[in-house]
Amino acid sequence: MEITFLGTSSGVPTRSRNVSSVALRLPQRGEVWLFDCGEGTQHQLQRSDLKSSQIRRIFVTHMHGDHTFGLMGLIASCGLAGTGQPIDIYGPEGLKEYLQATAKYSYMHFGDRLKIHTVKTGVLYEDDEFVVSCQLLKHRVPAHGYRVVEKDRPGMFNLEKAQSLGIPPGPVYGKLKQGQTITLEDGRKINGKDLCGQPEVGRKFVYCTDTVFCDGAVELAQDADVLIHEATFAHQDAQMAFDKMHSTTTMAAQVALLAGVKQLIMTHFSPRYAPGNPIQLDDLKQEARAIFPQTKLAYDFYSHEIPRRRDEKAINLSQT
Repeated sequence: MEITFLGTSSGVPTRSRNVSSVALRLPQRGEVWLFDCGEGTQHQLQRSDLKSSQIRRIFVTHMHGDHTFGLMGLIASCGLAGTGQPIDIYGPEGLKEYLQATAKYSYMHFGDRLKIHTVKTGVLYEDDEFVVSCQLLKHRVPAHGYRVVEKDRPGMFNLEKAQSLGIPPGPVYGKLKQGQTITLEDGRKINGKDLCGQPEVGRKFVYCTDTVFCDGAVELAQDADVLIHEATFAHQDAQMAFDKMHSTTTMAAQVALLAGVKQLIMTHFSPRYAPGNPIQLDDLKQEARAIFPQTKLAYDFYSHEIPRRRDEKAINLSQT
């Protein structure tokens, strides 16, 4: 799992930062999942190492333009009017009508390749590898944060040990690899977990923007490997943050701390902190790190790989 930031500015683009969009690349299945799609996102994709042809799902947090104005251009470029790949789009109420109206007046035909899903709190997508859920945040309009959880995988199967136990090859090996217990013809019961290494714990990715500090974000971010959280304002501009229903650096850090995340990456910065202004982005980073040291600041085209982690319980048991 690799994260690439395609836009990290709040509200409007700047010379160095485009508006909101984050890509989650899943190399094992050749897919890219996009979170928000501000104006110019397809240009950012062209400047990155990502392939728009691999975009399979798009998750929209809310209907403000700096998170949605790039959708129609990207959809058109992906070829959904003719032979493009299917894309599932998830977002709040109004998203479907917005896309349909834009398509109508631009004479664009989606066909059956575009599926639009209206999200509600809870699980909105699940397959053999991933579960995606969302939680309502606290903004001026309905906004949802998203959580992607990779399902746990059994550890590496010890083929030599299985052969030494006289287990005949065949479909039974598949069951053992999944950690199941099987009974051999001679009556022996073999627990597949005894033939597998330490389990690989599924990774957890959380995306929260736009929102002021809220319990929903803390709940969504529990035990995440990476939390991407907006930090539109510096701490000294907290009143402005409350007025506009956005987060400060310290609010983002508090969410990360309370949720027990492993890495916080802040994004969605106000243009007011551009070079030459009294408060710089490095000041925002220091504010957050005073509360949550494992904090990074995103910038356009910054990539962050989420490494696999072993089951801490299994590690502890093996050491006792």
